[in-house]
Amino acid sequence: MTVTRRRFNVLAATAGLSTAVGFPSVSRAAAAKVVVIGGGFGGATAAKYVRRFDSSIEVTLVEPNKEFVTCPFSNTVIGGINPISAISHQYAGLGTHGVNVVHDTAASIDADRKVVKLASGGSLPYDRLIVSPGIDFHWDAIEGYDRAVSETIPHAWKAGPQTLLLRRQLEAMPDNGVFAISPPVNPFRCPPGPGERISLVAHYFKTHKPKAKIIVLDPKEKFSKQGLFKEGWQALYPGMIDYRNVGDDGLVERVDAKAMSLHTGFSAVKADVINFIPPQKAGLIAHRAGLTDSTGWCPVDHRTFESTMHRGIHVVGDASLAAPMPKSGFAASTQAKVCAAAVTALLQGQTPGEPKFVNTCYSLVAPDYGISVAMVYGYADGKIVKIKGSGGLSPTGASAEFRQREADYARGWYESIAGDIFG
Repeated sequence: MTVTRRRFNVLAATAGLSTAVGFPSVSRAAAAKVVVIGGGFGGATAAKYVRRFDSSIEVTLVEPNKEFVTCPFSNTVIGGINPISAISHQYAGLGTHGVNVVHDTAASIDADRKVVKLASGGSLPYDRLIVSPGIDFHWDAIEGYDRAVSETIPHAWKAGPQTLLLRRQLEAMPDNGVFAISPPVNPFRCPPGPGERISLVAHYFKTHKPKAKIIVLDPKEKFSKQGLFKEGWQALYPGMIDYRNVGDDGLVERVDAKAMSLHTGFSAVKADVINFIPPQKAGLIAHRAGLTDSTGWCPVDHRTFESTMHRGIHVVGDASLAAPMPKSGFAASTQAKVCAAAVTALLQGQTPGEPKFVNTCYSLVAPDYGISVAMVYGYADGKIVKIKGSGGLSPTGASAEFRQREADYARGWYESIAGDIFG
């Protein structure tokens, strides 16, 4: 598959997937109310596109933060390439599309009465509710690691203060120091994210601390884009990265924050800076509202993203069970558009169309070295399915010019999707 086709997939998705989901016509006299919880890639997109599909619907977005810091491209901040302002976005743009943004926390959901209760004491009635709460962590999964310890040993898997904390720690690290990173078990937000983080930290070390080392303790057998990342590491950072998977004593069983060490079944790795990313589950409000099952994630109807646990509530993004789609920002945005069209159709008494989805994920191995994976998805037998012959990975052995183009496409993708969501 060529880069041109991958780029087409990006543009098709950020344009709103009009050929996949359609634009429902306005045929309802009385205004309906849609409440959206969560202002990230899924929630902000859903809020904007419900209004785009039907401007008569009253849409309220509930988001506690006045600024959204994206996980995509947060590794460029950790690697010293971008300031955090480059990945920080305001919600004023949604207001221009008629979305009412309420900066508060959704404390609970009364599914029977169709009311969202706010932490401030207020409440919001709805006809349809879209929930995009992102992720939370299994804080008790690994001995010695909890929320308090994350202020010393950051996870940096929710962008913002944790991103800056890890960045400051790397800057303060001795020039010949050791950085240890432990990615989580599947499933988790952004499968290629750890590989990109390792790469951009290595780029920072190569530029500023060339004697530093990176130790990776991965509890999995393999990771997303593994062949492409390792090819890049060998070319750009030979001898700097010691990667150990589960078969090579890579499973962390205990974290010792006082000693700054990670303990496996057979050894202990001491480091100057540790990035431990714990196992994940759906965001807190999804659990409080009874939207999760035994997996810790939210089962949904893949045609509309309506919860199979509570009617009238839709869940999109990382919190949803939408395999084979990955948990990525692009996937969340694509799902949100499909969901927005379905919600609009349902409120109009119409049958939602058959959805199609796109996911493209770019990763930077260095500022001038990009790699990617893309896939187009359809819908069959009640499930999201991969469309055979679509998508694919960047080729191995590509030229420096090719890698530079993919790095440029990565930056273009980010600008496009951020503008589509928050513009």
